[in-house]
Amino acid sequence: MLYREALNKAIDECMAADPNVVMLGEDVGLYGGSYRVSEGLVAKYGEARLIDTPIAELSIVGNAVGMAIGGLRPIAEIMTANFSLLAFDQIINHMSKYRYMSAGKIDLPMVVRFPQGVSKQLAAQHSESYEQMLSAVPGLIVLSASDPESAYHGLKWAIMSDDPVLFIEHELLYNLKGEVDFEKAYDPFQARILKEGEKITIVSYLKMIQDVQHAIPKIEEALGASVELIDLGALNPFDKKTLRASIEKTGRLVVVEEDHYTGGYGAQIVSWAAEELFCSLDAPPLRIAGADVSIPYNRRLELASIPTPESIAERVIDWGKNNGL
Repeated sequence: MLYREALNKAIDECMAADPNVVMLGEDVGLYGGSYRVSEGLVAKYGEARLIDTPIAELSIVGNAVGMAIGGLRPIAEIMTANFSLLAFDQIINHMSKYRYMSAGKIDLPMVVRFPQGVSKQLAAQHSESYEQMLSAVPGLIVLSASDPESAYHGLKWAIMSDDPVLFIEHELLYNLKGEVDFEKAYDPFQARILKEGEKITIVSYLKMIQDVQHAIPKIEEALGASVELIDLGALNPFDKKTLRASIEKTGRLVVVEEDHYTGGYGAQIVSWAAEELFCSLDAPPLRIAGADVSIPYNRRLELASIPTPESIAERVIDWGKNNGL
């Protein structure tokens, strides 16, 4: 099924199972969502549970916080990551802190969903990535979905969790088609080894997983070395156990992210590896990330500002040749 269909199915099943699950956001009701994620749900559950809101992100998340405190399980949809900035006060000062500040007396079973990243010529104000900021907020679980299976299982877990969850999607993944095992045991905090290898560990998430998968054949052919690919899935907290086992096996770490290089999320992974696995590393870790520029509108410049399968392969090959492969 498509990525957006997997998200829709997760929401549908949770709404059917629990009448307290509601969804609110811009055009999530009659229109079916900006990315068709909530398509058809208003006909099944009514406008009282699929709530169209004004263009007011602070209000959307603030209302969701109040709903969660009151006993509902709200899913707040923000149209794009850039617009989530308007709701940061509610996300960071309220959503992430109430369970802690109340010594666990207040449950906050809510999800804030939004897509992020570079789509195709949506320019700087619609193309950013903010996982690096939000993953640094204590009390806020941050999950990402790189394919239909992680979208279905991850969102379903998030909706039924009693903790506040930020669920990150990607604008170019909604029409991605893939297999979904609905009966699969799923731990949202366990990173997925999508491909096993012996010489290089590549860690990524969201759309960059797809780009790395396209780059791996060229990397392996040029270096004669097998690559292990890990999808983080959970960004806060991330799965140190799986990463540790892989890095101790391969001795080499590459982190690929779409976000800007300076202050990007991947720096946390590399810092942790350098601090805790220094003696297991046979080469300095490599970070492949976006350029430190606002995302351009021009398509050629836009592609030049972020990793692509071609640039990922080129960087890893050069790094590998310079580090004993």
